[in-house]
Amino acid sequence: MMKQQSLATELPYVSTRKVREQPILRRPHRTNPIVWCGAILCLIFSLLLIFFGVATLIVFLDIKPRIPVFDIPAASLNLIFFDSLECFNGDFTFLTNFSNPNRKIDVRLEHVEIELYFSNSLLATQALMPSTERQGKARTVSVHMISSLVYLPPNLAIELRKQVQSNRVTYNIRGTFRVRANLGLIHYSYWLHGRCQLEMSSPPTGVLLARSCRTKR
Repeated sequence: MMKQQSLATELPYVSTRKVREQPILRRPHRTNPIVWCGAILCLIFSLLLIFFGVATLIVFLDIKPRIPVFDIPAASLNLIFFDSLECFNGDFTFLTNFSNPNRKIDVRLEHVEIELYFSNSLLATQALMPSTERQGKARTVSVHMISSLVYLPPNLAIELRKQVQSNRVTYNIRGTFRVRANLGLIHYSYWLHGRCQLEMSSPPTGVLLARSCRTKR
């Protein structure tokens, strides 16, 4: 009799435990439409980015763009004068030549700065107006640089005097240009650096004897 009572008391307990262990079913959570829109927009943007990247690569391989070339075909050294041992005065005129070797691309020089050096000492600087260089065309610009009471270290002042006496003066021209190129709807910009070393005869009738120019990015 006691066994039957204990069995009767245990059965409801087992049944209740089984009921509690049954999983509770929940309604599936629906994704927010905003999340779907964001994912679709990201996919479209990625596809457009890949498309324009491939198109740009094809255009570059077909056109093979080249950088503009900076050169100085002529120059005139008019004056070199020292007020004192280290105070330099000078008058120098030269022609700059900008040529666009590309046959299918126009380029625009948006920022042009020209600097005149003796050795590593700056003698004068000048900014030029922006200009557009057409396909396969070249343009020359006259640049007149005047130096007034420019300080030169004693060793460079002595060296410049020696060069004037030997009738062979070496000047350096440095040009910095910001170039903008147009490939239809594609536009890109980059910086160019032109370097020219000029050998001049002595003033007041100094003429260009030799030059070495290069242009690099």
